[in-house]
Amino acid sequence: MKKSMGSRSRVAVRAAAVAGLTAALAVSTGLATAASATAPAKTPPGLSCETGKHAIDDYTGYALCRNNGSAPQTFWVHLVCGWSPDVDGEHVTLNPGQSGQSTAHCAGLGTGIGEITVQP
Repeated sequence: MKKSMGSRSRVAVRAAAVAGLTAALAVSTGLATAASATAPAKTPPGLSCETGKHAIDDYTGYALCRNNGSAPQTFWVHLVCGWSPDVDGEHVTLNPGQSGQSTAHCAGLGTGIGEITVQP
């Protein structure tokens, strides 16, 4: 009798472990799918931009853009900041042929910059 009670409890523990692992994998797979479904925004038409993180500060990002179009363009950098709220940089208006930079800074509470995009 003891043997069957022990094997039943082992089976129950294994079943609970498998169910927990299955649930964890389902959640992590769902998050990965949701993240990959959101493609980064493209650079607005008429602008050529370079984005990146500050050389000595992983919390500061920039977008350096040139207006290759024939009309004034306004842009700003958008930072996805992990655990901290996302932030936008200053709005910069460029006349045709001009270059300019927008910078933003994620709060120190987060994990740093996860994504940098240029917004029109």
